Amino acid sequence: DGLSDSASFDRVLELLTLSGRSILHAAAMMVPEAWVGSDDLDQDIRAFYNYHSTLMEPWDGPAAIAFTDGKTIGAVQDRNGLRPARCVLSEDGLFVMASEAGVISLPPQEIKWKGRLQPGRMIAVDTVNGKLLMDKDIKKQLAARQPYADWVKSHRHHISDLPKASRFHATEEGTILKRQLAFGWTEEDIRAIVRPMAETGKEPVGSMGADTPPACLSEKPQPLFSYFRQLFAQVTNPPIDPIREELVMSLNSTVGRARNILSETPEHCHTLSLSQPILTNEELEKLRRVSTEDLLSTTLNATFVVEEGESGLRRAIRHLCRRAELAVKNGYTCLILSSRGLDEEYAPIPSLMATAAVHNHLIRVGLRSQTALIVESGEPREVMHFALLIGYGASAVNPYLAMETIESLAHSGRLGEIEKEIAVQYYIKACGKGLLKIFSKMGISTMESYKGAQVFEAVGLDRGFVEEFLEGTPSRLAGIGADVIAAEALEKHAAAMDDEERLPSGGDYSHRVKGEQHLLTPSTISSLQHHAQHNKLGSYEAFSLHLPWPDGV
Repeated sequence: DGLSDSASFDRVLELLTLSGRSILHAAAMMVPEAWVGSDDLDQDIRAFYNYHSTLMEPWDGPAAIAFTDGKTIGAVQDRNGLRPARCVLSEDGLFVMASEAGVISLPPQEIKWKGRLQPGRMIAVDTVNGKLLMDKDIKKQLAARQPYADWVKSHRHHISDLPKASRFHATEEGTILKRQLAFGWTEEDIRAIVRPMAETGKEPVGSMGADTPPACLSEKPQPLFSYFRQLFAQVTNPPIDPIREELVMSLNSTVGRARNILSETPEHCHTLSLSQPILTNEELEKLRRVSTEDLLSTTLNATFVVEEGESGLRRAIRHLCRRAELAVKNGYTCLILSSRGLDEEYAPIPSLMATAAVHNHLIRVGLRSQTALIVESGEPREVMHFALLIGYGASAVNPYLAMETIESLAHSGRLGEIEKEIAVQYYIKACGKGLLKIFSKMGISTMESYKGAQVFEAVGLDRGFVEEFLEGTPSRLAGIGADVIAAEALEKHAAAMDDEERLPSGGDYSHRVKGEQHLLTPSTISSLQHHAQHNKLGSYEAFSLHLPWPDGV
């Protein structure tokens, strides 16, 4: 614990080399080039990367890494290619690579070749045989070590290859409002977030700045998601442009058991591949019904007893973690955390709380690499919700209520001529684009690298609560604990069971009379203009009375 990024990389590279792989193999495995979207990549090399992606997520850069085992000296550039690595080869066989050109001066007539190490490329010197090994030769040799293409074809499958589910959960028009209330939805969520995504296939754009209180100071029930902020990429991680640099970005993920990383067998890639993390109801049902030696799913109920309150929430979380541990020990490689058990007696556990608790518990008991977590919940609807669930360990999310809401909008004609199936695909596409944007802000290129990374800090959560359920998350500003989380979940559940006829207005993005408090409201703006015109103490006092802070401040 506590090692730098470079030291951690060095330890893993040494481990893989000492286990029998060549240092070139270990480096290519740890720092793969962008193979998913590269159409011109040799198929055998693509299979090499595909196979090893089931063993290890890529070590994202930016990084230009030099390495040696005492016989081979090499260097590899990460997929983004944001680190300078200039190379020159002289006529008499002197090879120089450095971050700057001209580190060793050579007369122009003595230079045989010069260039730079390009994104995802590798170069090496075999000091035993006196050879300079170029990227194409290195990768070709590595890809020929094993029949990786045959292994991938025989053992790695895509979710689209699974047989169609004979039945799956259909939209329940009559209970959508009740369930939206139970999960804390607002009219604004539908109008400003979900509907535009279903209509355009893009995440809605808003202006910067927020004059609403932080979630911990709000008087309205807030989703647990609202208490988190993504950390800033410190030191030298520049943001990526996920549109112009689309080639290096990937939403691919793997579902299945991770095997011994120090060996290579065909069974190592016996996993299920997902091209993106947002699952439809039908896709989830495919996953739920898959049953092979290495792919076996079970559903765990993520609800708690309403009458038991906070103690019931804590008890349900502990029970969920124990059930997850027993399921993994019994061979289940896919755990579906489901909130579909919501009814009058049971309220949903906040999906982020359930996911993070199970994720961290399985890490503590040494079982996390043996299973994948899938979240089946009606709570997530915004892109940041999905990013948080993935960041705390989810391989995929089935936002069934968001999709049912979209189908209901299409059925009622509120999406115009867009058919419900198309609208759902637009929503999934928008979520994917939004996730890539969020990943890129941390300089992370792939979902596999983002998954479980917990690159967030909590704002306004009790440190004891964070240590218990969200271990490893910084919490510099303490605040609410499990008691308030449980109380707000029960408040939403009570509203759902009281046969409310409409959703609350929301008011986070625009001022609403019964919505969230704003610093700037029609009343404050009007009274401020009045004071600016008349410049009298009474007019200022009238303005200050409208501000949402205690008297005398």
